[in-house]
Amino acid sequence: MSYKILLKTFDTPYTTAPFSKIKDSYFLPAFKDAITKAKLEIDQIINNVETPTFENTIEALDFSGEHLDRLSSIFFNLNSAETNDTIQKTAQEVSPLLSEFSNDITLNEDLFKRVKSVFDKRDALQLNTEQLTLLEKKYKSFSRNGANLEASKKEQLREIDKKLSKLKLKFGENILAETNKFEMLVTNENDLAGLPEGTKEAAKQLAEAKDKEGWLFTLDYPSYIPFVTYADNRELRQKMSLAFGSKGFKNDELDNQDIVLDIVKLRHERANLLGYKTHAHFVLEERMAETPAKVESFLNELLEKAKPAAEREFTNLQNFAKDLDGISQLQKWDGAYYSEKLKQKLFSLDDEKLKPYFKLENVIDGSFKIAEKLFDLQFEEINTIDKYHQDVLTYKVTDSKGNFVSILYADYFPRPGKRNGAWMTVYKPQYVKNGENSRPHISVVCNFTKPTKTKPSLLTFNEVTTLFHEFGHALHGMLANTTYPSLSGTSVFWDFVELPSQIMENWCYEKEALELFATHYETGEVIPMDLVEKIKKSSTFHEGMQTLRQLSFGLLDMSWHAGESLETIDSVKTHESKAFASTTLYPDVSENCMSTAFAHIFQGGYSSGYYSYKWAEVLDADAFEFFKEKGIFNKTVATKFKDNILSVGGTENPMTLYKRFRGQGPKPEALLKRAGLLK
Repeated sequence: MSYKILLKTFDTPYTTAPFSKIKDSYFLPAFKDAITKAKLEIDQIINNVETPTFENTIEALDFSGEHLDRLSSIFFNLNSAETNDTIQKTAQEVSPLLSEFSNDITLNEDLFKRVKSVFDKRDALQLNTEQLTLLEKKYKSFSRNGANLEASKKEQLREIDKKLSKLKLKFGENILAETNKFEMLVTNENDLAGLPEGTKEAAKQLAEAKDKEGWLFTLDYPSYIPFVTYADNRELRQKMSLAFGSKGFKNDELDNQDIVLDIVKLRHERANLLGYKTHAHFVLEERMAETPAKVESFLNELLEKAKPAAEREFTNLQNFAKDLDGISQLQKWDGAYYSEKLKQKLFSLDDEKLKPYFKLENVIDGSFKIAEKLFDLQFEEINTIDKYHQDVLTYKVTDSKGNFVSILYADYFPRPGKRNGAWMTVYKPQYVKNGENSRPHISVVCNFTKPTKTKPSLLTFNEVTTLFHEFGHALHGMLANTTYPSLSGTSVFWDFVELPSQIMENWCYEKEALELFATHYETGEVIPMDLVEKIKKSSTFHEGMQTLRQLSFGLLDMSWHAGESLETIDSVKTHESKAFASTTLYPDVSENCMSTAFAHIFQGGYSSGYYSYKWAEVLDADAFEFFKEKGIFNKTVATKFKDNILSVGGTENPMTLYKRFRGQGPKPEALLKRAGLLK
């Protein structure tokens, strides 16, 4: 078996990736061959002697490079979820090749001439909405990536793109290495006071697995979050918090400060080269928000509403910590700890009391039942397809008539080769070719607490909403039903992509939905309704502070990407402090820096787009209001949502789609009302 297995349609059930047959050493030669093959497909389009048409140019372009796309998704998904030194080294070699190939397409004058000639006669072509969207998108992918530049500037652009692809990878590798490097071994059991039993047991098991005596804590979320939330030992909370907050900011071989400055300056240079004022102007042209000015006014308007509430909440928290423990100045490592204590006092609601009702398997089952009630989907766990790790669960998804809809991979536990956080991704997109609707392969990746010897994996309520959030993205991918791969599923404007994920979180607060899955893992008792009421009441607890935190990230992102005098920035920390000035509540910690570990904007695709979480919250609050008016399992509303949002991908302008679903534009009042921020 050679690397060529990666270059053909897989002879597997549902053409799923044959992970067990793929060796790490296969990727590099496979990429080289796949790029060569994709180039030949592009050459065929260019050398076609017939007059350029929508079919022989635009459509042909969208379906070209299929094997390369499939290979890329497998490889880069593994680099996030199950990486190792070989894969990381290959990524460093492959990324410049891919950015070079991408430039070979967008900077190819003959190809652009064909695309432009179709684009120029678009009004006479009688294209349907999806075709017209594809044509505009293809034309813009050239014009926005240098097709109209003169030769010397095209070369400049190529160099910038090569450098950026390597820098982004290096940024992520440093964060993963930092996360894996830190361990805190606790040998005195008294230092564990306040920690939940499950957290202690998991820490004990981790220590045993590494042949150590005591309890081992790491920066993986299931270890870190409970520690800073529950540990009574303030010194150790501080130690964990400093380690977490100083990732990429230690002036050592894993430092990301120069990388941040380089990425920011190169993005700015690239935008200028293409005729845009800043990177944010370039990015936002293809977003619902349209301009940096609109984003900044959106963020500042929310800031104005949230800040008074946040300051009140912070003062209350300060006073509470002072009364309880004589803490005169609340620090960042105190926030989660005293918030949890105050929440318990106000609502008699303890996450640890909730966890027994949220056994992971039951929550997964609950998300499936809700998808069945809303969208007629059935999920069947199957073991006939390959997995990239033994922890991964695999499902076949069908509709109520038994038609095949999608494959779903679910990967829920942390491990050394996997980055922190939660995400949804695609191993194969949906599209229609030669009359056949080729169905997608979707993956959900999270980092929840593993089962221990005595307890199953029990989720905090926050983890329950995380699972539903990623499952919402997955539904967007699974229910995709478009013709072209580049418009399918989550291929939508970035500030629209969070609507399907964020709206799903709403069901976690509803009695009717919770009764489907929130049962005690030992007794089978359904979650008591007084607890459900407390969950609902507490859902706006510290909402002002939470909103301020999200806005601070959005403002930081814009400060890096919408400013014009970036070449004058020489200190990442100083720049960051200025950006945070209007949202700061806690005293600054000199050892910590957010930017050097802000993977969303420096490694992922959220640069100039972090505001979109809040933007989509306006959409999701308004959309869920519609469900609540008609009933949270109302079939008519669910079908409207499926037909106008989930299945149509990026085939039309998102505001058009939203209004078709809702009958009107979104109203920010719904979000402010839900957040308890309206007077």
